[in-house]
Amino acid sequence: MAKKDKLKSFQQERREFHDRVINFFNNADNAPYNYKQVSAAVGANTPKRRALIVEILEQLSVAGFVAEVETGRFCAINRSTMAEGVFIRRSNGKNSVDIGIPDGEPIAVAERNSMHALNGDKVLVHISAARQGMKPEAEVVKILERKEQQFVGTLEVKKYFARLVTDSKFLATDIFIPLDKLKGGTTGDKVVVRITDWPEEASSPVGEVDDVLGRAGENNAEIHAILAEFGLPYKYPENVERAANKIEPGITDEEVARRVDMRQVTTFTIDPADAKDFDDALSLRQLPGGNWEVGVHIADVTHYVKPGSVIDKEGYERATSVYLVDRTVPMLPERLCNFICSLRPHEDKLTHSVIFEMDAEARVKRYKICHTVINSDRRFSYEEAQAILESGQGDLAAELATLNGLAKQLRQRRFEDGGSVSFEREEIKFEIDDTGRPIAVHVHEA
Repeated sequence: MAKKDKLKSFQQERREFHDRVINFFNNADNAPYNYKQVSAAVGANTPKRRALIVEILEQLSVAGFVAEVETGRFCAINRSTMAEGVFIRRSNGKNSVDIGIPDGEPIAVAERNSMHALNGDKVLVHISAARQGMKPEAEVVKILERKEQQFVGTLEVKKYFARLVTDSKFLATDIFIPLDKLKGGTTGDKVVVRITDWPEEASSPVGEVDDVLGRAGENNAEIHAILAEFGLPYKYPENVERAANKIEPGITDEEVARRVDMRQVTTFTIDPADAKDFDDALSLRQLPGGNWEVGVHIADVTHYVKPGSVIDKEGYERATSVYLVDRTVPMLPERLCNFICSLRPHEDKLTHSVIFEMDAEARVKRYKICHTVINSDRRFSYEEAQAILESGQGDLAAELATLNGLAKQLRQRRFEDGGSVSFEREEIKFEIDDTGRPIAVHVHEA
């Protein structure tokens, strides 16, 4: 059996025994039981399975489902129990709650027992005793903490009210919106709506429009809708933009003096043709004796963004830049990633660098990690760099050829000595027109 299949089989067995143990205690008396008794009752008849039962008992004890009344002996706290968990809502009505037991299946929650909890809400549930052979069920008795929910969809405005027809797989109902909460939206607009209330007696939640994205079906509006649906904000909060605008782009003589000055070393960037944030660069020079000094330089964002600042917190929440077909949603405000920290040609820039000394066979003789200041000589697109490598003609042709030769030797040695695996894959590049609609697809091997 393949390793992946074995893992899947183990996880499935774990979930089955987890449910069996819960059912056992739901139907047992209040006497304490040790792991051997529980194992016998649920059919865990091998040492490996009995070890699994011990693990499950410990997890259920932490979760508050059973109590360890004496060392190694457990009893049900009651025939049904209370637990905190995270609500999982599905538009098909198959809701559940995750009470945090590793590898345990979420417990089913019928819609009538959901108290209108939304996906991601922290809830208190009452777990009912299951009938023999059946899985337990839960009922939400209190919503402890609402996860702020935004939903994307198409707006319909009526005479006395409006509603959002959502695109979400987590909500099966429309959202009611008072007419004074439309933020200028009209019928047919793609909008982002935040739920503000869901009265217990109401079949639909109440919300208000946070953002009008554009007309449904238009490329720009639909792209923004996708971003909003997956929590990828394309706008920055005003306080973050203000903080970015206050950052001075200049580099002082004192800062240069604290760094390794590599501005006279041949340096360049290689990025997609439509890139604006050049965050890494390469440098190359030959040392006395014939070895090569290869520099890998990364934009020094930390010089400008201090820990705990509003920009730092926003970047932490975003975690990474997101690259879509026709745009980039950057991790940092545009002033930083496309201007101050972008390693643009013929501009002094602050960087973190790793400087390698390599011989002609690409064997590393020594290296150092340091703060540097660089000045890029040239910005290449991937296509430009490849064309120069193939023709041997063009800007910095010798430097590109040298680095390519060193890289090939490193790669070959990695496959020969390190057991590396090469995956053949295809990269797809969309060509789009001025309106953002795809007009061609280009495929090449990566």
